[in-house]
Amino acid sequence: MENLKPNPANSSPLTPLGYLERAAVVYGDCPSVLYNRTTYTWSETNARCLRVASSIVTWLGVKTGQVVSVISPNVPAMYELQFAVPMAGAVLSNINTRLDARIVSVMLLHSESKLVFVDELSVDLILDAISRFPLNTQIPRLVLIRDHGVVSSTSSSSSNHFDKFFCEYEELVARGDPEFQWLKPTSEWDPMVLNYTSGTTSAPKGVVQSHRTIFTVTLDSLLDWSVPKQAVFLWTLPMFHANGWCYTWGTAAVGATNVCLRKFDGPIIFDLIRRHGVTHMCGAPVVLNMLSNTPNVATLEKPVQILTAGAPPPAAVLHRTESLGFKVSHGYGLTEVCGLVVSCAWKKKWNLLPATERARLKARQGVNSAAMTEVDVVDPNSGLSVKRDGFTMGEVVLRGNCVMLGYLKDELATAKAIKEDGWFYTGDVGVMHPDGYLEIKDRSKDVIISGGENVSSVEVESILYDHPAVDEAAVVAWPHDFWGETPCAFITVKKGTRVMPNKMEIVEYCREKLPHYMVPKVVVFRDELPKTSTGKIQKFILKDIARTMRSPTEPVAMLRFEIPKTMRSPIIGPVAWIRI
Repeated sequence: MENLKPNPANSSPLTPLGYLERAAVVYGDCPSVLYNRTTYTWSETNARCLRVASSIVTWLGVKTGQVVSVISPNVPAMYELQFAVPMAGAVLSNINTRLDARIVSVMLLHSESKLVFVDELSVDLILDAISRFPLNTQIPRLVLIRDHGVVSSTSSSSSNHFDKFFCEYEELVARGDPEFQWLKPTSEWDPMVLNYTSGTTSAPKGVVQSHRTIFTVTLDSLLDWSVPKQAVFLWTLPMFHANGWCYTWGTAAVGATNVCLRKFDGPIIFDLIRRHGVTHMCGAPVVLNMLSNTPNVATLEKPVQILTAGAPPPAAVLHRTESLGFKVSHGYGLTEVCGLVVSCAWKKKWNLLPATERARLKARQGVNSAAMTEVDVVDPNSGLSVKRDGFTMGEVVLRGNCVMLGYLKDELATAKAIKEDGWFYTGDVGVMHPDGYLEIKDRSKDVIISGGENVSSVEVESILYDHPAVDEAAVVAWPHDFWGETPCAFITVKKGTRVMPNKMEIVEYCREKLPHYMVPKVVVFRDELPKTSTGKIQKFILKDIARTMRSPTEPVAMLRFEIPKTMRSPIIGPVAWIRI
């Protein structure tokens, strides 16, 4: 057998782009994309993607391996670009539309993006971002994505700047070649997508994924969630979130119908579910909460599968959501694995348990999916597995085909995450239960998940430290009924400050420098912050304090609360005043 080796016939590079080509053959006359009054079939979607890919190469001159960015909500062009850009041999980089111009500018510069597709409602954002480029920096070409279904879709300022765009998206479709031979990767390890973990002030972490990884995660996600052929998929999950957890390509693999949705709206979602017979949808727990709180809606006639991740869904939200006819599944993943690679694989015997116990089990992250080789919780110092007792905490580590190639232009961060012992260290803290199911307990980097968005506490703190009156700052998660978590800032003021800042001043200061979802919703002023003997701020104490605080009923108020006796120290007194 030693003479039997890989050859061109048995070693074609793995890539998910072939799913579209197959869909055009198998499901050619079936609906692929629905959006308002627009309907495409899979043969039409395939042709449109080939046309755009052709124009990217021959008209726009993008070279193989160069980065092409997209700033768009879930509209048909956004879906098509998930195929068209890599079909042109370029690396696709979806950018969160909720980020501010400063962060978008940093990402475009860091990725050296050559071309940017921009939804017309994000025109002001991209022009502001580009205006921040250093002098003599090459500006990427801009292509405008028009949406004629949006009423009053452009501001007067945006309309006046359309001349800065090279062309419109539909021009690329019209000029492109529907017989274009799309550029297949020379190696399945070639980069295919570049996703940023979150907006950072100076050193964004760009996650690079290969064709092989995307191929693997896509099929794995379909299998793990049991997505059938010709499902009807409603896009409540932003496609810019890790490429829609790879379901952008997965829907082509099973010939599903993609129902596009520009903006989340409860009544519209229920209308689309009934009108199109939606079977599957994804979203963060905040999406479940919004659905379950939509007024005047009846229980669904047919069950809809909904996959959630980002934070454990609260039991009350699970109850309300499933009472409306949704079947909730829970998973875990990171940008570094481009989707969900751990899921709470449900066991039939659990259906016999009380509702509260079912909710507790469903809130666990679960076990590794079929393609993720191993998941473990280890002692970060020794690298050894912790006890599977549901109590002993350690760092969550992953190993398998789903793990990224690494961080763009950041060898140090790559080496820190993917260590020589063969594991990817997630930075998340969890426990392993006796039955082998993982449960996340905390995030070692203190990431706050607000409405499905990752908020770096360190980034918010760095902005607060720039305020002239702030001496020390610590940001932790504050439980929120709607968003799940929001940032809570604990602040000490510099001695000798003549004019004491108030809560609204701090909030407005942050709003000028951060996306709104990263702005602290609660500001706590203290004389001192609790510290260890080495001077490090003890965030676990602040988190406990934050969990005892009620949700404010007024946008600005003063709240006096008593510190629990177990948390009092010479630094933390018996009471505190909070401006909320």
